[in-house]
Amino acid sequence: MFLIIGRALKESFINFWRNGWLSVAAVSVLVLSLFVVGAVFMLGMVADNVLKNVENKVNISVYFKSDVAEEKIQASKKDLEGFKEISSVEYISKDKALEIFKRDNADEQVIMESLEEIGENPLLASLVIKANNPSQYQVIVDYVNNASFKDDVSRVNYGKNKDLINRLNSIILQIKKIGLVLAGIFGAVSILIIFNTIRITIYTHKQEIEVMRLVGSSNMFIRLPFIFEGIIYGVVASLVASIILMIAIKFINVYASSVVSSGNLFAFYLDNALYILGLQIAIGAFLGIASSWIAMRKYLKI
Repeated sequence: MFLIIGRALKESFINFWRNGWLSVAAVSVLVLSLFVVGAVFMLGMVADNVLKNVENKVNISVYFKSDVAEEKIQASKKDLEGFKEISSVEYISKDKALEIFKRDNADEQVIMESLEEIGENPLLASLVIKANNPSQYQVIVDYVNNASFKDDVSRVNYGKNKDLINRLNSIILQIKKIGLVLAGIFGAVSILIIFNTIRITIYTHKQEIEVMRLVGSSNMFIRLPFIFEGIIYGVVASLVASIILMIAIKFINVYASSVVSSGNLFAFYLDNALYILGLQIAIGAFLGIASSWIAMRKYLKI
């Protein structure tokens, strides 16, 4: 068995080398397909990372009317803490809200001057709610809108956060769809080119195959070199596509690093490089094997 596999590998490498520009063409188109696959996979992971960061920062702020006593707000807080979907409820008094506002806008001279002209604290006391899971926020909002203290509530600010998350999800879905369509198109072209390359290889080895048939060689012995040749196309293309993707990410790292939580897009890629390379090799090998199998079914009559 090992001798058969060794001989098949050697023969497949020889065929790959002898095919010259056909091999280059097949690998080049497959590189495009696998580069798109790797880029979409990487983009998907980055988008999921961004969405996760946004979701981690999301909360519900329930603002109470200015005439509502602190005791009633604390009672509302206790009520919310008993809701199973809520992980934490923080009370922000009017004074604390003003302190936070001044800290966040310390460099905004116009805002600070306007605040001084007002002469009193215009901010409202609030409860900041964190959910156990981002998907539970809408349930919490519905509960607040129908709670016993709903008449004391001035406003609930979850709507904008919800719209942002929905937009991000929509963008991520569209990116993945477009990427998969492009990868599918390049993949189909790759199969066609590899198919024709294997077909030519079968044709050039026609006499050798006839001799092997006459001496009683097994079907596996005859077919293995062509299967391995298809795998070689896939693996070589995967390695080249991975290198190009790494160079591309290194180039855009300066401009896009702020979108990931680690602050370094290239480091984020390196952390996931093995997963991306594994995906590319798996898809590349599959396309190579599929192309070889189709060519053998059609032209290798054994």
